[in-house]
Amino acid sequence: GGFDVLFNSFSFILCFLPITFVIFFILGRYAPNHYATLWLVIASFLFYGYWDIQYIPLLFISILFNYYMGKKLYNTHSKAWLSLGIIVNLSLLGYFKYMNFFLDNINTLAGTNLFDMPHVILPLGISFFTFTQIAYLIDTYRNEAIPNSFVVYAEFVTIFPHLIAGPIISYKDMLPQFINPKTFIPDYKNIGMGLSLFSMGLFKKVVIADSLSPVVENVFTHTDKLTFLEAWIGAISYTFQLYFDFSGYSEMAIGLGLLFNLKLPVNFNSPYQATSIIDFWRRWHMTLGLWVKDYLYIPLGGNRHGEWNKMRNLLISMFLIGLWHSAGWTFIIWGTLHGIFLMVNHQWRRLKIALPKFANWSITFLCVTFAWVFFRAQSVHDAYKVIFCMLDITSFAIPDHGFAARLFANTGIASIKWNISSSLGTSLLELFILFAALLLLKNPIVLQKKIKPKYTWLLLTCILFLISMCYIGTFGTGEFLYFQF
Repeated sequence: GGFDVLFNSFSFILCFLPITFVIFFILGRYAPNHYATLWLVIASFLFYGYWDIQYIPLLFISILFNYYMGKKLYNTHSKAWLSLGIIVNLSLLGYFKYMNFFLDNINTLAGTNLFDMPHVILPLGISFFTFTQIAYLIDTYRNEAIPNSFVVYAEFVTIFPHLIAGPIISYKDMLPQFINPKTFIPDYKNIGMGLSLFSMGLFKKVVIADSLSPVVENVFTHTDKLTFLEAWIGAISYTFQLYFDFSGYSEMAIGLGLLFNLKLPVNFNSPYQATSIIDFWRRWHMTLGLWVKDYLYIPLGGNRHGEWNKMRNLLISMFLIGLWHSAGWTFIIWGTLHGIFLMVNHQWRRLKIALPKFANWSITFLCVTFAWVFFRAQSVHDAYKVIFCMLDITSFAIPDHGFAARLFANTGIASIKWNISSSLGTSLLELFILFAALLLLKNPIVLQKKIKPKYTWLLLTCILFLISMCYIGTFGTGEFLYFQF
């Protein structure tokens, strides 16, 4: 059934989750713990297989291979085995994710169809489970991870809250939790926190992100005839949609983890409050940033070999973060842009240029918003068109109906047919409210630490949950944006 077992579907919330939860704790109580762990692994495979059963063997073989590779590395600490492990993982990712892109570009350069395109469907979550396992191999090689049973390893890779879109977890942080006897006993505080985080994430996703989706869709599918205002509303709406969609997912994942007494790492820390691009990358998709820092940037030499090499390593890292998201020029440009922003930011710091905080924040937010246009656009050409309209004040025009049209009726400002479904006033008001929320509110995960579980909290959780349940499916399928990666 397509994307039916999404976190934001009735079948997941009302059926899959309660059954998985109840059986896990019954087994935890009346059977040896590894039975409960095994049950979570089976449930996670079912969760994955519901999307596309044909990729279950692929996931299973990948886990088997890396588990045995890990044992081998633990016993030998051989660089050759490590290289083999990494090459096999990257080849798998390369074939499924980049093969078509690569052949397509060769065809374009050659000007003829040298290669027929294989019909490769991207296995769900392959970027996440590949990166998770490469980190495991490197940690084992460095003596930082100690292999445990196969079932525990399978749980580490497949555990359904993080399997499809992160957060990217690390074996050395999670293993003690997987084998701790307390994990198998229901903890009411964790359950309360988990449900409230899940409800907040669900609200972010289905009420906020999904409601922005039609506006974004309208702007990015009509790039030929955009006005100045439409281009800006589209770009800023996408900036918010992506954040609420992905941070909503990550909070739901962390909340689901807590139900099973597992603390998954935080993935977002109010990134749009950042006052520099360096700061932005410490707050956005934090587990990916950390992964790249630990397993790519530092091994490349990090900032140890002078300024020039540091800049090179930053650019390579950001280029690869772009490519990691998806095989496409738009993503490569997005990553490279962030690499350039970071290089400028580091030089800016060296020169000790001081600006007021508001100026720092504005520059950062504008850079991020312009870069997201590439991330969202169907093609590089479309992205240029949107950015051109954002910079072209002469294309300023207002919708030909509604309040704005009447207000500016006699001023000579052009009024034309509007691409965006909602009126100008509604769009601006929505964006203004979201701006205020993002700039002033604390991250739900930070909030959690301060709040004492009281009835008001319970009431708020229930209200958010019920509103979200009413909104599920209102704005289309509600697929998570990060599932494409």
